[in-house]
Parts: sequence; C-alpha cells; structure tokens
Amino acid sequence: MSKIEVKICMGTTCFVMGASHLQELVEILPAKYPDTVDVMGVPCLDLCSNESKYTNAPYVKINDEIISDATTEKVLKHIERLLEDGQE
Repeated sequence: MSKIEVKICMGTTCFVMGASHLQELVEILPAKYPDTVDVMGVPCLDLCSNESKYTNAPYVKINDEIISDATTEKVLKHIERLLEDGQE
C-alpha cells in the first residue's frame, strides 16, 4: 500500500493567502494517519502563474490532485475520502 503524499505550497502567495495556517497539517496528519500519509511543505507548486487554470491560493497537492483555496478541513476531508474509497 503506497502512502498518500500531501504537499503544502509555501510560496509567497500561498503563504500570505493562508498556507501558514496549513502548517498544522504537518503535525495533525502523521499523528492521525502514521503509516498512511506523508506531509511536507514545498517551496512552491508553481500554480499561481498567469497561465495557470488554478485560481485560488493557497494550494495543496494530494497525490496528483490539486486542492485550491485549501483549508485544514478541506485537506482532511479529501484524505479521509481517499482512505474510505481505498484510492491512494
């Protein structure tokens, strides 16, 4: 079983738009799902360029899916849905 990979964008735009609040996921996720979820902050996911189809920072990438306008609650719900569906 592969782990779910969670990347929190910590680029300037995302940080100012709320990624600083998402840092709590670094503690919550490994404690709640110790052998199932890897979480990390990344310098930038490069999603807020003018050509991007994504519109609302902050961004979190869960496996290959982008969560825009990310909140702790949104990310937790998405991970729980993946775990329930068995789609990691």
